Amino acid sequence: FYHMDLYGSEERFDIFPEELSGQRDRSLWDTRKESTLSSEKNQRSHEAGYDLEKEVAELAKMYGLDEDREKELELLRGHVESRRPPARTGKAESQGSVYNASKSSSTLKDQSQSTKQQVLRNDAAQDEDQSKARVEDEAGSHTGSREGLSSGGMSDEWSSQAVSEEEEGMDVFCSTCKIPIRAFDKLFGEHKDHEVAQLPRALESEKEEIHKNMCKLEEQIAQMENFASHLEEIFITVEENFGRQEQNFEVHYNDAVQVLAQKYEEQLEALGEEKRQKLEALYGQLVSCGEQLDTCKELTDVTQELYLENDKANFMKVKSSYWHGPFYMLLFFFPYRLEEFLKKEVDLKLSTLPDFEERVIDVSEVEQLMNSINTIPAPCAPVINPQAPNAATGTSLKVCWGLFSDDTIESYQLCYKPVSNERRSDEQAEHTVKVKETYCTITNLLPNTQYEFWVSALNASGISPPSEKAVYVTAPSPPTIMSKKIRSCENAALVCWESRDINPVDSYMVELSKMIGEESGNTVTESIVGIPNCEVLIHLQPRQSYRICVRALNLGGSSERSEPVLIHTTGTYFCLNEDTAHPLLAILDDGFTIACDELENPECDLPVYDNSFTRSIGILGSLIPFPGKHYWEVEVEEDTEYRIGVAFENTPRHGYLGANNSSWCMRHIITPSRHKYEFLHSGMTPDIRITIPPQRIGILLDYENCRLSFFNADIAQHLYTFNSHFQHYVHPCFALETPGILRIHTGIAKPLWTAL
Repeated sequence: FYHMDLYGSEERFDIFPEELSGQRDRSLWDTRKESTLSSEKNQRSHEAGYDLEKEVAELAKMYGLDEDREKELELLRGHVESRRPPARTGKAESQGSVYNASKSSSTLKDQSQSTKQQVLRNDAAQDEDQSKARVEDEAGSHTGSREGLSSGGMSDEWSSQAVSEEEEGMDVFCSTCKIPIRAFDKLFGEHKDHEVAQLPRALESEKEEIHKNMCKLEEQIAQMENFASHLEEIFITVEENFGRQEQNFEVHYNDAVQVLAQKYEEQLEALGEEKRQKLEALYGQLVSCGEQLDTCKELTDVTQELYLENDKANFMKVKSSYWHGPFYMLLFFFPYRLEEFLKKEVDLKLSTLPDFEERVIDVSEVEQLMNSINTIPAPCAPVINPQAPNAATGTSLKVCWGLFSDDTIESYQLCYKPVSNERRSDEQAEHTVKVKETYCTITNLLPNTQYEFWVSALNASGISPPSEKAVYVTAPSPPTIMSKKIRSCENAALVCWESRDINPVDSYMVELSKMIGEESGNTVTESIVGIPNCEVLIHLQPRQSYRICVRALNLGGSSERSEPVLIHTTGTYFCLNEDTAHPLLAILDDGFTIACDELENPECDLPVYDNSFTRSIGILGSLIPFPGKHYWEVEVEEDTEYRIGVAFENTPRHGYLGANNSSWCMRHIITPSRHKYEFLHSGMTPDIRITIPPQRIGILLDYENCRLSFFNADIAQHLYTFNSHFQHYVHPCFALETPGILRIHTGIAKPLWTAL
């Protein structure tokens, strides 16, 4: 319950040292620092005594403690004593050790607890001299006062300041509890066995964790946004399907109503015709019946008159008097008519029945129309997926697609055609495949060729619009390694190959398999990827054998392996560059033997390439551009004149080897008196006599020591050494000055006697 002015003033910064982090490594029980710090505390406490006493008086007056002035003074004395170094017992000892060992920036909480303990001890000492009742009253009064000061008197500002002071003392982070702690708590407190970390490092770790969580949240937000877009598309699809279904119902309903109306008209017309026929038949029968009734009535009247006549004379008289009259005719014919009439059978049956026939209306067509009303709408257009990496071979492609709606699908129709720059894409032949799944593997395709794919969905209601077109590409064909152009040395190899595809590929990959003992070396021990061109310089281990294959890669995947080649790093291997050969110089079948049959016309009319030698009948070799030491040998004949050595690739082709500053050569000339050997560079030669003509000449090119040495390999004799700093990589050069043969030997391990 100390006043805020004391700990909010500048004196607070004098009490707690500024450089705390630098003192953490000091001794935990530095008594010298402890005594110095204690004296500073006592001095500052005396300086702040007046203000504190005034403040305590105000608080005592506020809470009704004016009557007990002695308690206020004891409280003040207890505070001053608590500011001194506490005794090293119990909790106070631990708190004092923390302050002296770690020099933390805040001890407000510890001081508050120490003050409370000191006040309680003073109260207990005072209560021993007083009566028991007064002790209880004073203790209760003091307890109530202290609680009032601690709870009611402490302002929000004091609480926030206390928290900030406590937080300033936290200098390490407990990874187990996930809270900042003091260094003392790690050494002697409850966090002794916990894992801790430096607070800045823990802060960075937490920031990284927060950053990761933010990234995850961003991903979830993106997923939710995509899902919301998907829901919007589904919502629109439902509206469209409803419109199509409503239109479908309306069309089918109108068709059914039209068919029913037609059936109604047809049945009504047939029923009217039947009615007319019945009425006509009945009417004719009625007329006939009336006529018969009239005749029957007439005969009945005449018969009755005759029957009622009793006077026979009169009857006969009437009969004779009317003999010639109408009555006579009636009497004469009456019996006949009556007899004929009675002979006729009267037809009393109805010619037609009053009931109508039951007519069954044929509604099969209506039923067919009703059955054709399909509640399943026509599907929406599928969405074809982009090509997945490594999902193709040289002759096949796997195409995948999907739907963004819940349409019922019976099958899919996949169409594709090759993409070609030679003809318009619309003129290419289209192929169609019908599948049930949402993927299909198309075979019998061309390697490294682009194809356009689009797909449509089908169900009972119809076919969907086609999807957008997607371009897929097949994997390339396997490259072909040019084994004759492979160059190597003890530490590297330069591998060249050519592509078998018309279209360019993205990159190449070289696979190395080290040959160990008699094993075939099928296991790939190293792969070199991302090679843009058709050659690569590979670093290898000396005196080893490697099996090398090449693959071509594009978006569709990798090709099959090329035919393997074997490379040995026992020495330097190079090949002859035929483009630089003089027209009169021939290269034999082994590729390492050069010959010349005639020299009468060195400047002949044979075809000359742009890179060929025109004056010196020579040729350049293609040496691997790799630093280090390279060794090869040339087998010569004693009666052949020649020039052998090294030269830059751009050495002049119209001059002689060794006559310029871009070539270094050993020349053999036969004179009438002896074999003459010259070592030429820029046309200058030292006076060197060789007693034993060499037949196998060893050449050592040493880039590291800037030397080019010649040896008689048969007797291990050093002949001559050029000391020159080669500004560029050089290549072996060979020339014949008389008809003869030079045999070149490569892949030879550098002999030990070549060390100068």
